[in-house]
Amino acid sequence: MTDGLAPTTRFTGRVADYVRHRPGYPPALLRWLRDEHGVAPDWPVADIGAGTGISARMFLEAGHAVVAVEPNPAMRQAAIAALGGHPRFAAVDGRAEATHLPDASVALVSAAQAFHWFDRRTVKAESRRILRPGGLVAVYWNFRRTSGSPFLEGYERLLREHAPEYAQVAGRYPDEAAMARWFGAGLRGMATFPNTQRLDLDALRGRLLSSSYAPRAGDPRHGPMMEALEALFASTAVDGRVDFDYDTRIHVGVPDG
Repeated sequence: MTDGLAPTTRFTGRVADYVRHRPGYPPALLRWLRDEHGVAPDWPVADIGAGTGISARMFLEAGHAVVAVEPNPAMRQAAIAALGGHPRFAAVDGRAEATHLPDASVALVSAAQAFHWFDRRTVKAESRRILRPGGLVAVYWNFRRTSGSPFLEGYERLLREHAPEYAQVAGRYPDEAAMARWFGAGLRGMATFPNTQRLDLDALRGRLLSSSYAPRAGDPRHGPMMEALEALFASTAVDGRVDFDYDTRIHVGVPDG
């Protein structure tokens, strides 16, 4: 990476934008886990790579006890600030590959947007270690759509022109075949759900700057990137908003050994 930052530290300066402008996950995701895979509210959850607590909040609101495993101090403290008063929430300083959780201590391992930064071989073994018998691993992301509207197509062009790290980071996301290989014979199911943010210009700026590959203020590429973003918004917004569309994809199972 051109900024020289490791995956566990590259979001440190972006926490405020991450908290305010990253999307959550559609309610259909939890309904699918419940209805198709029997994930009940009494299942304790380990949310690995929990970040600022977006996915942890989703499980707390559904009735689960959640332990957020996050190595980045700034992101972990943001999660604690938002959720620390909840009696079913805990946070630990750990990595997805070394959670420090007891053996067989959770019923669901949740790996959301951070999964593409993990060592997939090591996290597979760690997930199996902390799962109790009958438990499941859920891996899911919000995949931004890159086509389908002038805004989405223009935003993709903007990233490729103004964010040199974008292609490298985007290439880390596993495709369907890679996830099938990771779970192996233990794959139980997958699904895709639509998800959308309606963003005004300030929120769109924050959403861009929450991305680890976006040049920050002080970088000579930052100003031209933000000017291009404002021009894109001006040409594509309807009633002062743009639709930032995603496909939320989830894979569930127990990765084989």
